[in-house]
Amino acid sequence: MGKFLTRERFGRPQVLAGFLLFGFLAQCGWLLVRGTQPLEMDSSEIFRVVEGLQQWGGESVAGTPSVERINAGTPTPPEVDHNGGYDPNHSPLWYLVASLPMLRWTGTAQTGSFHYWGWLARAPYLIFGVLLGASLWYVARRLYGNAGGYIALTLYCFSPLILRSSTLYSAQPEMGAAWGAFGAIFTAIAVAHTLYAPREVVVWNWRRILLLGLSLALAIGSQFSLVFLLPIALGFMLYLAPARRLAALAIWAAGCGVAFALLFASYFFRPGVFWQGMGHASFFGITWQAFRNPEVYLQILAQIGQSGPALLVGLPVVLAAYFVWRRPKYFGNTAPLMIAAVFLVFGLGTPRYPGFGFQLIADPFLFVFVAGIAADLLETRRREIVTACVWGLLAANALWNLAELARVGRP
Repeated sequence: MGKFLTRERFGRPQVLAGFLLFGFLAQCGWLLVRGTQPLEMDSSEIFRVVEGLQQWGGESVAGTPSVERINAGTPTPPEVDHNGGYDPNHSPLWYLVASLPMLRWTGTAQTGSFHYWGWLARAPYLIFGVLLGASLWYVARRLYGNAGGYIALTLYCFSPLILRSSTLYSAQPEMGAAWGAFGAIFTAIAVAHTLYAPREVVVWNWRRILLLGLSLALAIGSQFSLVFLLPIALGFMLYLAPARRLAALAIWAAGCGVAFALLFASYFFRPGVFWQGMGHASFFGITWQAFRNPEVYLQILAQIGQSGPALLVGLPVVLAAYFVWRRPKYFGNTAPLMIAAVFLVFGLGTPRYPGFGFQLIADPFLFVFVAGIAADLLETRRREIVTACVWGLLAANALWNLAELARVGRP
């Protein structure tokens, strides 16, 4: 225990980050209590939970055609009805996670008591929100130091979009996909940086292989279209370890194997249902005509605004600094900007579902990028001015967010 509780592992930075995450939880709790009611559980949420409960009970596989779905009498989403009864966007893992907190519920979908479990059904996404915040702080701190970690986490904890997504307040349950995508990219980067150690790298990295596989399974299982994370992760690993590409490829393949096993397990190891589900899955839903629609670009801009005024104001500034200034053009800044741009492009091409998921997933990478450029600016001769601007903007953003939360639930 003494070896675990060292100053490096648990010191002042971790305590301050913990306070920020506690504030994030408090805001989520306020939004749940003031902004939602148990009876507001809509038909899509009921469908998601009932499908998962039926699979936990061994009756059927969630997101696939079943007699139990008909007997339950819950309304089926149009995208499932029009796809032969298969969910084109999600694996059963998405349903199993959604229904996990309600395993002890013994009622039926028709009983009014079902609605009063609505808050409990939001618990997994609240947990994902906290875990994503902790992961964001860890990555930003490792890349840019304590200042970068605090900036990224403050942007995250006071982001209206993140708060809404973590509590399902007028938002789809995409936090699992967001945490999985963030974990997959930065785990792949971390693995590549360890490949020059004089050890048996494949065996030595077994923990990171499991983490990479878990992240990929959570991301792709929550949103099939995130399968493009596989070549991106491999590309980063090959780029960062050009002299150990065979080892990188072996670790990537092992991580993909773990992800495949977990996804197959979410179908309760039923190969026929698994392959039918894969055959009806939508892995690439981009509509090229969407790029010619000006309203789509305005929608993306509005989405960035919903991520917080600080990001809307600060992003143009840090982008200008990145392209004009030579110093911040290193991999630690370029990688999150590239990934955020990829997700925003996919969001542009899918203006409807699952486009919202792409826009949400881009946010943590944007927070990391902004934190990196801000940390670089804090090390210049204008440190005092930059410090005042950065922390003033973050404080204003937090106060604005708290003021908006205070208005939630008012007539």
